[in-house]
Amino acid sequence: MIDRSMPLCELHRHLDGAVRLQTIIELAEEHGITLPSSDPDALAPYVYIDDREPTLLAFLEKFRYMVEVLVDYDACHRVAYENMQDARAEGLDYVELRFSPWFMAERHGLEPEAVMEACIDGIRAGERDTGVAAGIIGILSRTYGVENCARELDAILAHRDEVVAVDLAGDEAGYPAALFKDHFRRVRDAGLHVTIHAGEADGPHSIWSAIHDLGAERIGHGIRAIEDPKLVEYLAASGIGLEICPTSNLHTTTVESYEAHPARALAEAGVQFCLNTDDPGISHITIEHEYAVAAPAMGLNAAQISDAQRNSLHLAFLSETSKSEIKNRN
Repeated sequence: MIDRSMPLCELHRHLDGAVRLQTIIELAEEHGITLPSSDPDALAPYVYIDDREPTLLAFLEKFRYMVEVLVDYDACHRVAYENMQDARAEGLDYVELRFSPWFMAERHGLEPEAVMEACIDGIRAGERDTGVAAGIIGILSRTYGVENCARELDAILAHRDEVVAVDLAGDEAGYPAALFKDHFRRVRDAGLHVTIHAGEADGPHSIWSAIHDLGAERIGHGIRAIEDPKLVEYLAASGIGLEICPTSNLHTTTVESYEAHPARALAEAGVQFCLNTDDPGISHITIEHEYAVAAPAMGLNAAQISDAQRNSLHLAFLSETSKSEIKNRN
C-alpha cells in the first residue's frame, strides 16, 4: 500500500499513453474523426487492455485512437494538462512525463518541435494549477530509425531548458541501443539525464548496451536483468535504478503473471527500483493499483513496497534541493 507519510512519485508514465477516454471522444467529435463508437463503454475495448496482448508491439497498437485525436497543438496541450490533473487526482507529489514528439506529430503532419512546445506549456500550466511538480522526458522513438531520431532529438534539444532527460523507446529488439550512440552523446553534452527502455522485449545484453553505449542512469523496465547474475550485481552496486511497470509487463507478456515477476528477486538482490503505471490510459490503472494490487501479488513485502516508494523520489531526475522541498511538503 502507499504510505501517505512519504512523498509519492512516478517516474515512468507516457503522456500519450495516458489520454482520457472521454477526451478521445470529445476531440474526435470536434475534429470529425470516426471512432468505433462514441459511447465510452463501447469504445473502451479499443483503447483499454482487458487481457494480455501477444507482443509488445501489439500492445503499442492500443495507442491508435489516442494518437488519432492529436489533430493540432491545442489537442496536445489539452492532453498534457489533463495528465497533470490526473496525477493530482492520484495523489502524486512529483511525476516525470515522457513522450515522443515525432510519434505524436506524425499522424497529422505536425511539427515535432511545436508538439514539444505545446506539451511543455500544458504540463507547466498543470503544475501551476495542481501543485504537482513535473519533470519532462523527451523520447527518441527508435522504431522510426536513426536519421528520424536525430531530427527528433533536434526538436527535444530545442527545449533543453525544460527537459530533464531523454529516453529511447520503441522496438527494442529491432533497433538496438548501440545504433544511437551519437544521439546520446549529444544528450549528455547538453547536460541532460539518460533513461533507456531496455530489458523488456530484449535480454540483459540490451541493458548492458544501454548503460555502456548510451550512458543510462536509469533503466525503463529492465526486468530481464534477472537472467544475468553479473548484471544484477552490477545494478545493485552502481545504484542504477529500474523503472518497473508491473501491470504493463503483464499486458505485454513480458511476464506471464504477477507471481512470475522478478521484482521480489531483484529487491532481495539489492537492486533499486520504483513502481510505475507506464501507459495508464491503456492498462486502465492508477499508481494506487500498482502499490495495492500488483506489488503484493509480485510477492513484495511491506518493507520492500516502502523501499520502492522511497526510491521513486531518490531516483528522480531532481536536484537534492528539489527533493528536500518535496519531502518537506509531507
